[in-house]
Amino acid sequence: MGDFNIGDKAVYPGHGVAEVMGLERREIAGSAMEFYVLRVLENDMKVMVPKSNANAVGLRRIVGEQQIKEVYGVLERRGEKISTATWNRRYREYMEKIKTGSLMEIAAVLRDLSILRSDKDLSFGERRLLDQAKSLLMKELAAAKKISEKLESTLKLPVEGAERAPNLMAWLRQQNLEIVAAPADIDAAIRQQDEDVILRVDPGYAESWRGSEPARVDLVFDSSRPMQSGTTIARVRRLLDAYDDQVGRLRLVARGIHPAVASPLLVGNRDLATPDSRFDFAQQMIPYLFILFAFIGGMQLAIDSTAGERERQSLEPLLATPATREAILSGKILATAAFALAGLVVTLLAYLVVFTYMPIGKGGMSMNLPVDALWKLFVAISPIVLLGACLLTALAAFAKSYREAQGYLPMLMFLPMIPTLFLMISPVKTQLWMLAVPFLGQNQLILRILRKEAILPVEWAVCLGVGFLIAGIVWFVAARLYHREQLAISG
Repeated sequence: MGDFNIGDKAVYPGHGVAEVMGLERREIAGSAMEFYVLRVLENDMKVMVPKSNANAVGLRRIVGEQQIKEVYGVLERRGEKISTATWNRRYREYMEKIKTGSLMEIAAVLRDLSILRSDKDLSFGERRLLDQAKSLLMKELAAAKKISEKLESTLKLPVEGAERAPNLMAWLRQQNLEIVAAPADIDAAIRQQDEDVILRVDPGYAESWRGSEPARVDLVFDSSRPMQSGTTIARVRRLLDAYDDQVGRLRLVARGIHPAVASPLLVGNRDLATPDSRFDFAQQMIPYLFILFAFIGGMQLAIDSTAGERERQSLEPLLATPATREAILSGKILATAAFALAGLVVTLLAYLVVFTYMPIGKGGMSMNLPVDALWKLFVAISPIVLLGACLLTALAAFAKSYREAQGYLPMLMFLPMIPTLFLMISPVKTQLWMLAVPFLGQNQLILRILRKEAILPVEWAVCLGVGFLIAGIVWFVAARLYHREQLAISG
């Protein structure tokens, strides 16, 4: 595996990605031993691992591109035999896999528990394992996918009033930052995602600096987009803290001890995120849940009305009626869509009631929505309802039995998860083409509605138009399947 250097990223089994902070020598039982000092990135926990025993405990480097492809292959693989043992034995088996630290084993645990959850309720321990496997997988994939590249690459930092702090600007340039002029409207640049963070040097900076008083600088950012700009904000803040500490030490040495001299910088935060747009990680899952419920809301009805009727031998008399098969298919799809839409309405109303009468009150966050926003959510999700009804009906027509049709469900339930995983691993700014991608477009619209952001008519047109168009294409495929003679034959 090779030695680790200070600053390297490593994976410590059971804890995830960590950074090598140092190498310490200690005397244990009369023998001198070297220890890697690790900082677990998720919780800042300090871990010491004997250098000579690093391989034995499973300390390893982050996976590479080839291994990432293999991990995706494990997640996509279906047909693997899932343990039928009791839940406590199954828990021990999965826990042992996670303890190995192997990302392939962790991916297999995530896949198996996700499939198992679609068939029955998981035990409390298995639910915790599912969350742990998902967290370990996402964090290492994020690190491997170079989301942390911003920490090492040259970063352009817009600064307002750079001429007021020439020494600070020179020091920041030495830390691989490129200082550029700030836009005229700082707030608009942050809100429109043109910039991740902007540094503003206070007009009184020079006077405070000369007087050995804290000189103020402000970071302007939007904390409601942690996946897009969180690493950039953290990097700039860390550099300012380092400069603050460095200059403070120099002042203490040169001028003696004074409490104010120890803090030459007073860093203020002006967060432009509104209470309605301030999401944490859990709330980023709300669009996925809405889309999932809409997509599979009519699942049982769609399968039973085609595959179920075929097994009950009631589909053949129906197809023998004068009505065209397209009309019969459309009736079944509309019934499925109507059932799913009714479920969606109940879900949205429950959302309104829960977040109206059960305020979260965390960090000034607000999840309350006006009634017109609920209508927007309903309209934004409606193409997914129709797409799900068409796709489920097509699969039911394609399958040879009711049981076979149910076998496709775990794969279908994974489809709405794709945009959520994509945005977690590779966060990007919303672009018009993204709204034309099924599930991803709805995910983006839902987030913006929840954040109470304006949505342009062309964005509505692209998302809804393409969504209904794809649903129409799937309807056409289902209609071709309904013309097969084998459709009316059971088994």
